[in-house]
Order: sequence, then structure tokens, then C-alpha cells
Amino acid sequence: MKKFVIVSDTGCDLEKSLRDQYDIEYLPIHYTFEDKEYEGDLDWKNMSYKEFYNHMREGVRFPTSQINVEEYKAAFRKYIEAGYDVLSVSMSSKLSAGVKGSYVAREEVLKEFPDAKIICIDTLRSCLTLGIILIAASELRAEGKTIEEVAEWIEQNKLRSHTLCTVDKLVYMKRAGRVSAASAFFGGLLNIKPIVIQDGIGQNFAIEKVKGRKKSMERLVEMAKENYEDCPHQRIFISHADCEEDAMELKAMLKEAFGENTEIGVGIVGCCIGGTVGPGMLCVHLLGKEVTLNQ
Repeated sequence: MKKFVIVSDTGCDLEKSLRDQYDIEYLPIHYTFEDKEYEGDLDWKNMSYKEFYNHMREGVRFPTSQINVEEYKAAFRKYIEAGYDVLSVSMSSKLSAGVKGSYVAREEVLKEFPDAKIICIDTLRSCLTLGIILIAASELRAEGKTIEEVAEWIEQNKLRSHTLCTVDKLVYMKRAGRVSAASAFFGGLLNIKPIVIQDGIGQNFAIEKVKGRKKSMERLVEMAKENYEDCPHQRIFISHADCEEDAMELKAMLKEAFGENTEIGVGIVGCCIGGTVGPGMLCVHLLGKEVTLNQ
């Protein structure tokens, strides 16, 4: 059986230790800061995550640009020339058009290497929810599954992966054009915290609002319990956009709900999503019941 590489993008939010442990590659998106373009790397080499989110608090916006066709072609060629097939697992097409570039690159590279295999998947997911899918794919690869079998598992299970979020302030979503100015004003005035999920077509969708940060965290725990299923490759992650204290409190709440011995990882919301929702975003990621709600 031919070896294959698993490659994703910045939208997966997997820290280096996990990428190394599970042998997962990624391509960076790009963001613009002070008229200069930077790679949106997952290790925050160009700018620490605290600097990034502090700039946002000061009103700075970070426009992002997708991975282009030439970047995908260069990566695919590199892996194929090294003797690998390629499983390209991208963040939701509703949040980034990058996966479409992977489709174009695949067709062009396969003309050069007709005996190679390149499978590209739109996961309809992002953040550490995408990370969970990638880790599962790596585990399946380690079990000896073929590239086709791993791709099939992803397609069958991607809508069983959950992103359950709350944001601290609606002003950042207003700046990004995700909510109206009136909604942002009254949300801040009334201390309203929206509960956001990724729906069945890969969009971020506000399904309800609660009053106060603590209530929003309690609601995330309730939703995690409602959607959780004991299944292979199950993991629970928390990700935060520079609100580590809240993340650790949420971790304690989840351990109380699921059992003290439950393993819960904590990571950072990267520039892909963080640049839209701003500091204070708090998410729970896990596998469970199939997502059926579409916006």
C-alpha cells in the first residue's frame, strides 16, 4: 500500500506538538497587517496570539486571503515527488474558498503525475473540530487504512463533529459584516452572548443568545452533553481567543459534567476565525450526533 500524506490548512488550529505526534502537514493562509502580507502560521512566528488579539482590541482588522492554486500545486508536487499520495483535508468552503483551489490544483497536478492519487475534501468544519477530524484520519492511517478508506470515514463523519462557541463582544463580528450595527450595540448594552455552531452546510450560525459570560459557558457545557456520543476517535477540545482564564474555567466545568478523568485539550483560536470573531471567543469541539441544522 502506498504511503499518503495528510495535509490541511491554517484553519485546523492544531499546535505543533499535535501536528508532529500525528504527522499532519498544513498550508498557511495569509493575513494583511499594516499593508504587509504575512503567513498565518499555526505557531504564531510572525506575531504572538496575544499581540494579534490586542491589536484587534485596539481596532485593527486582519483581512485574510485564501491558499491559492499555485501554492496547492507546489505542495502536491512536493509530496508526490517524495513518493506519497495526498489526502488534502480543508476547512469549510463556507468560511474560505481555499478548498476550491485544491480541486483545480489536483486536476492540473494529476495531468503531470497520472499514477498518483490526490483526494481533496471539504470538511465543512474549522478550528479544532477540523483538528479532531485530522487526528482521526491519522489514527486510521496508522491502523493501515488506505487513502480511500480514510477519505470515506471523513465524509461519513464530518457532520458528526461539533463546534460549539460563544463570543464575548459582537463588535468584532460587526466589523467583519457578520451582524448589524444595531445588533452589536444592543448585544453589548444588554450583555448578550450569542451561542454559535457550525451548521450542516459549514456556516457559523448563531442559534440562540444568553445573558452573561457565565451563562454562555454553562450553555456550552449543556450542548456538549446533549451532542456527545461515546465513539471511536472521540476527543474533547476547548479553544479560546486570548481568554485563557475562561478556557480553564470551562475545562473545569466540562470535567465536572463528563468526569474528572476525561481528557480535555486546550488550544488557541487561530487567525482564520479569530480575525473575524475577535478576542474572547470560546469553543468546545467534540464528536457526537450528526449535525442536521442548516441556516
